Amino acid sequence: MRRCSCRRAHARRRVVLTGGPGAGKTAILELIRLFFCEHVATLPEAAGIVFGGRFPRSDRDALRQAAQRAIYHVQRELESAADADGAAVVLCDRGTIDCAAYWSGDGDLYAAVGTTRAAELARYDAVIHLRTPTSSAGYNHENPLRIESVEQAAAIDRRIAAEWADHPRRFVIDATDDFLQKAERALAILREQVPDCCRGHVRRFFWDEV
Repeated sequence: MRRCSCRRAHARRRVVLTGGPGAGKTAILELIRLFFCEHVATLPEAAGIVFGGRFPRSDRDALRQAAQRAIYHVQRELESAADADGAAVVLCDRGTIDCAAYWSGDGDLYAAVGTTRAAELARYDAVIHLRTPTSSAGYNHENPLRIESVEQAAAIDRRIAAEWADHPRRFVIDATDDFLQKAERALAILREQVPDCCRGHVRRFFWDEV
């Protein structure tokens, strides 16, 4: 994270980086930490916190629903903590809406946690959706918490796309043979979300101007 000379009080913008398993979120988040200034706060993935802490994981609907309720509440509290730090942009590794895409069985996430889809969409200023590669050659299996096959990952990615489809500032980045092209597009979109006073502190990637 780069130091920034700007000391203004910023109006917080909350941005989501989402996509199905293997879409490249982790790699792009590392690039964001390297290229953007200190006023861009990156949050950890709530699901990683929950499942990394050995929350029960199963294909049974009751346990899947319990997990998504837990992830939803952890996500909300991560966002609240970031808001208290006064960042200009809070970049979320998935948002609360993603929990609905992973829900299975009766009912839905929104009713289960006492909210609505419209209310959750309104929490976020922009959404950057990285599409999951559909070929096994492009799918990253390195995350030990990732258990989905290529086909399952693609199906989850479609559900995520459907849940976020009504967001007014949604940017979709298709999978590419060259991952750096995908990363370039994601970083360029995020650069447009940071305040003008911080934009000049974004380190050069592939764009011509800084």
